[in-house]
Amino acid sequence: MAKSAFLKSSIAKKYWMALTGLFLCLFLVGHLIGNLQLFKSGYEGALQFNKYALFMTTNPLIKIMSYVTYISILFHAIDGIYLAIQNKKARPVAYAMNNSSANTSFSSRNMAVLGTLVLFFIATHMINFWAKMKFGTGMPLLVKEIVDPNVGAKQYMLIATPESPQQNVPVQGPVFDNNILKKQPIADIYIDGNKIVNKKNNDVLFEGYKDLHKLTISFFKSKARLFNVIPNEGLVFTIFYVLSMAILGFHLWHGFQSAFQSLGINNKFTPAIKTFGKLFSVIVPILFAIIPVYIHFILK
Repeated sequence: MAKSAFLKSSIAKKYWMALTGLFLCLFLVGHLIGNLQLFKSGYEGALQFNKYALFMTTNPLIKIMSYVTYISILFHAIDGIYLAIQNKKARPVAYAMNNSSANTSFSSRNMAVLGTLVLFFIATHMINFWAKMKFGTGMPLLVKEIVDPNVGAKQYMLIATPESPQQNVPVQGPVFDNNILKKQPIADIYIDGNKIVNKKNNDVLFEGYKDLHKLTISFFKSKARLFNVIPNEGLVFTIFYVLSMAILGFHLWHGFQSAFQSLGINNKFTPAIKTFGKLFSVIVPILFAIIPVYIHFILK
């Protein structure tokens, strides 16, 4: 009974809030390391990034960690909203003399709002990339462009994974996906995830790499109209991601050191934790924000 009461208490919720927050900070670092591969240009960069994406979506251990991450995000968000409501109820009437801006930072006063905005960003990010990577039927497979030095003609090859029944397969153009197969039916085959499958017997003929690299580059460089109204949607997406990373930075500015405080870690290392937390809250979001800026404005 006492254990149940503790789990429902505000103190327990703050512990869980702190632990899930610190776990998500570790996730941010891992995700950033993977995304920094987008700075490597050309075919080698695309291959490296798509190998990383395939590993992250097929490795059993990574899959388990992914589910832990999803649960942590939801728990962290719900717990944060609950604590914000409880704090509001505990002080229904503001103090007569209250100068909160002089005593607390902008981040600490607005953690619930900042967290909600970060959650909105995560949802849109997952819709634009994770959902398409996991469930999208129109994802292209990685194609390598090869130029014959003798005649200067371009050839295109589907790049196989080590597990593929067949090695690299020639195709007619730089894009190969289900939309291409619908326009140019080829021997009763279809693409299922990263596999080319025989329609008649469902045998896997070829395993390639989903081209998440192409999807990401196209997303931030798109010149199409957003909702058929706003021009240059790639620029809009870039600005949205940069602003979202600024919001994340503000959230981390208070949240990182606050997590250690909630866990009762208040000793000689506290100044170092606060300094590291501030550096973390600046450097990590900036590095994330640089990626779409680089893709939209610099990458050719």
